[in-house]
Amino acid sequence: MPIPGNPLAYTLVYALESPRGPVLIDAGWQHEDAWAALTGGLATFGIDVADVHGVVVTHFHPDHAGLAGRVREASGAWIAMHRADADIVRLFNSVDRAQRTGIEHDSMRRAGASAAELEGFAGGGGRVDPPAIPDRELGDGDLVDLPGRKLRAIHTPGHSPGHICLHLEDADRIFTGDHVLPRITPHIGLYPYDIPGVDPLGEFLGSLARIGEMTVEEVLPAHQYRFADLPARVREIVEHHEERLGEVTALLSATPTALWDVAAGLTWRHPWTEMPLEARRMATGEAAAHLRTLENRGLVRRADVDGVLGFTLAG
Repeated sequence: MPIPGNPLAYTLVYALESPRGPVLIDAGWQHEDAWAALTGGLATFGIDVADVHGVVVTHFHPDHAGLAGRVREASGAWIAMHRADADIVRLFNSVDRAQRTGIEHDSMRRAGASAAELEGFAGGGGRVDPPAIPDRELGDGDLVDLPGRKLRAIHTPGHSPGHICLHLEDADRIFTGDHVLPRITPHIGLYPYDIPGVDPLGEFLGSLARIGEMTVEEVLPAHQYRFADLPARVREIVEHHEERLGEVTALLSATPTALWDVAAGLTWRHPWTEMPLEARRMATGEAAAHLRTLENRGLVRRADVDGVLGFTLAG
């Protein structure tokens, strides 16, 4: 399913057969090109989108949940996601775009973005319509309504609070959404940057450890390609984040460093000065997530200066 203008390029959407009609795992970005790919792909197997029984969404992000509402309109299908992400979808549907952009702008100011950056920021998440509110909510271990099959939800928070992987037990396959991808790692960010009591990277590493104990025949992710040896890939992702935590720590000292400056000092695919402001905002969310984990490990302390989020080494 194409994602126009996004370097990920596409989302993999899976259709699982059942006597009541197929159940989709994710639905793709809300765009006419994606809709054509979905309906055309189903038609290749003699399936009309009107026959879809349900859509189970691995997480609320628009490249996964965007078309779920349109599928429901065309077929009467149910939409299911984890209750934590369902809460976020309801929140997004209750807040208008201007409010969402204002929240992002305030977070950037608190992180230490410059006046010029703040003036040039037009908003990121506010440009995307929120996904459809689901009809059903899933918890860890719940079976999805897939007649004749056993598709079990596994709560794997981190990339989103309610991200789920889906274990097709009768075929020994696991659909990992964005939780485990074959060559890249998902974005793990903290939003707002100073929200208390939340540790998305810690949750991500914890749920990776749980998934990493599984030995399944095949892993079917939401991007790139299918692969085998889930435990080996999990180990690689954990090692990547531990290295990243070390890189964050190396930028800190006994003198407070602003969150925005920590993000600017990290290694990214493109130089910080060449990154669009929305990319910098998301990079700062990733830096904030790593700092929160370091705080919880007792290695870093928060030390705000003049209302700007700052951090020092502990001790």
